[in-house]
Amino acid sequence: GKNITKGTTATTFSPDLVCNRAEMVTFLWRASGSPAPKTSKTPFVDVKKGAFYYKAVLWAVENGITKGVEKNLFAPEQNVSRGEAVTFLYRAKNEPEISSSKTQFTDVKPESYCGPAVAWASKNGIALGAEYNLFEPDSNCTRAQIVTFLYRALIPTYEASDSKSENADGLLQIDNIDGHTGKFLLRAKDVYCNSGVRSVTVAVWSEKDKSDILW
Repeated sequence: GKNITKGTTATTFSPDLVCNRAEMVTFLWRASGSPAPKTSKTPFVDVKKGAFYYKAVLWAVENGITKGVEKNLFAPEQNVSRGEAVTFLYRAKNEPEISSSKTQFTDVKPESYCGPAVAWASKNGIALGAEYNLFEPDSNCTRAQIVTFLYRALIPTYEASDSKSENADGLLQIDNIDGHTGKFLLRAKDVYCNSGVRSVTVAVWSEKDKSDILW
């Protein structure tokens, strides 16, 4: 309902189509309410006035969401990776504080450019890995993945343990634990909260400091 995208045609969305950097920033800008940028001058020679993403890029620069691929280049047609996508979103959310950048993903180092963003997105159930221990930060990000990231980051969440939140309750049961892969079946029933249930997320971890928490 936020008019983030109208699809590729009147009747198709093309969920598996890879997004480029211009589309990613535009989706994020629209999801944030399409705020008017404070300036009309772009620092990038490859972002032309009149382009559908022009205002979105100006807004993103002003808010520290992107610095471009080089000082004066944004590379709007370049495919956006999964690491870039969650980093854009993390910066747009004002880089929420996290206890650790360590995750269960062996292909994302905590000190990498997207390390904090991946940790934040993973621990908040916004972006899950391609597999349990692989995030694939360099893989192209599809339209379906991006709108899913945006949806998960924007919808309200409710914690049953938070006395200030709406009343939430439910019955959770873990079954069929595989000791080799770490995978298990989670059954959820009778889950409800005051405003209705949109999704159910459950935290799982093995480290005492919860540094490998997975939603």
